[in-house]
Amino acid sequence: MTGVNFAERSAALSHGSDGAALPRGVQGAADENFLCAVRAFGQMFPWRRLGGGALSVYLDGEPVVDVWTGFSDRKGTQHWSADTGPMVFSATKGVAATVIHRLADRGLIDYDAPVAEYWRAFAANGKSRITVRDALRHRAGLSQLNGVRKADLLDHLRMEDRLAAAPVSWLHGKPAYHAFTFGWLLSGLARSVTGKGMRELIRTEVAAPLNTDGLHLGRPPLRAPTRPAQIIGPQSALPNPIFNMVAPHLAALPFSAAFGAMYFPGVKAMVQGDTPLLDSEIPAANGVATARALARMYGALANGGRIDGTQFLSAETTAALVGQPSLRPDHSMVMPLSFHLGYHGLPIPGVLPGFGHVGLGGSLGWADPETGLGFGYVHNRLLTPLVATDQAGFVATAALIRRGAGLARRNGYRPVREYGAAFTDLTRTAV
Repeated sequence: MTGVNFAERSAALSHGSDGAALPRGVQGAADENFLCAVRAFGQMFPWRRLGGGALSVYLDGEPVVDVWTGFSDRKGTQHWSADTGPMVFSATKGVAATVIHRLADRGLIDYDAPVAEYWRAFAANGKSRITVRDALRHRAGLSQLNGVRKADLLDHLRMEDRLAAAPVSWLHGKPAYHAFTFGWLLSGLARSVTGKGMRELIRTEVAAPLNTDGLHLGRPPLRAPTRPAQIIGPQSALPNPIFNMVAPHLAALPFSAAFGAMYFPGVKAMVQGDTPLLDSEIPAANGVATARALARMYGALANGGRIDGTQFLSAETTAALVGQPSLRPDHSMVMPLSFHLGYHGLPIPGVLPGFGHVGLGGSLGWADPETGLGFGYVHNRLLTPLVATDQAGFVATAALIRRGAGLARRNGYRPVREYGAAFTDLTRTAV
């Protein structure tokens, strides 16, 4: 493939006429048709203390944007690199769901079979009718954490056992976002089928066939090329005794919605300092990913399951991932999320077609099969004063990406160079 880096202006503009280059401070490669989107991306990180991020775009399974900028640490001293991967929070869910689809593609899992058909212990307490499709659509009725403590949450096998023993809920069959429990549902299912945990499966079923190092569940090993970014905020250690007293009682209420699905004692401390949240397997929340890795995965899903001449997922399975938009409110998030087989849409016509998964703070991976467009955007800001911009503002940049794809169709384009490390076998002992 031909491509460019920040210093190679002529190659960057494969069909350029205006002599434009990548914005100051932005490194990587971009086809000229996408330069408006790249400029908008670069403007999101104007100062050292506002962190950094990366953007990657694939069109018809080929890379057309691979750029990054800013800083990966809170002090603004470590530049973001081609192999920097922040924790992407709920964008991890899309990767975990893709593992299940890879297994289903080989006939190991049937979407309409009960979860208990594979995971025998899961049948306890009235859950024998909950299907794999229910779990992927956040309709298993197991969204609440129900008094989970930090020690429980950091023990993924204990969390799988808790879910297997939990009673069926009145929410079974109704959309209710499983903010944390979604990941352990899928990992318990996958472990029962393969004998392997989700950390290993994300590497073998997604990272390896996509030939990227940039997908890890939890903290990457020291020998991995991917380096985790520090979370910029929140870092305040000031306690709130009233909140700490009331919160556990609110979370325990049967109608506590998102609060009951996300709160546990010490939740803020889990993303502070050295980020203890990374030291476990939480397939709904603690994935570490580069934008490139997410974009390669969603680029394949937007291209009939195919990338680099390899059929990552069959065309039939890939086609089934596109769901019907729904305006039905989610019982946890109190807004429509239009979940279908592990990914969600934005059921507002024309805003962001396709499907993918957004994470807390705004990192996301997305596929638009109608246009053959897949992209990933990651950063290390979580709950800063810019949270509203980070969480929703990327919709504008996504519109510019779609505009770039339209220009590329009219003007022609060339694939750009992909940066970052290819897949490396980092097999390690894990349970």
